[in-house]
Parts: sequence; C-alpha cells; structure tokens
Amino acid sequence: MSEEIPATIRKDLDRACKLHDRAVSDYAKCAEFSELLSNVLLKLEDDGCFRTADKVMTLLLDCNPKEGSHCEKATSVGTKIKKL
Repeated sequence: MSEEIPATIRKDLDRACKLHDRAVSDYAKCAEFSELLSNVLLKLEDDGCFRTADKVMTLLLDCNPKEGSHCEKATSVGTKIKKL
C-alpha cells in the first residue's frame, strides 16, 4: 500500500534527488541536501506519511556532510533517494 504524498513534498523530493547528484563532491551542496531532506521529513510527518518519513530518516542517518572529504555513502544514498 503506497502513501499519497502531497505534490509539494514530491517536488521537494525531486529537488533533493537532483541536488544529491551535484552534492557528491561539493560540501555546500551536500549540506543543502541534508537540510532540504530534514525539512521534507518534517513535512512528511506533519502530513501523516510515516512510511516515507521512515525512509527519509534512514537517508538522513546515512547522510553526514563533512567538509573536505568525499561522501562515503554517496552511491547508497543516491540509489535510495531515487527510489523514493
């Protein structure tokens, strides 16, 4: 059973997906991605989309922006966000 995710949140998820592709080697974009995903998580919870919120929370746990280093889980996070 899939959840009905509001269009505004879908748009934010799409933006996060595109942003992640650019964030792999850019710390500022990586931090922006993490912040955007945090905001999406809050909106999902407010709208009662708890299954998707759990998936986004898992992504956030894997996402740990570090200045000056390459993301170790970039491929994993990228694959998961595209599945959303």
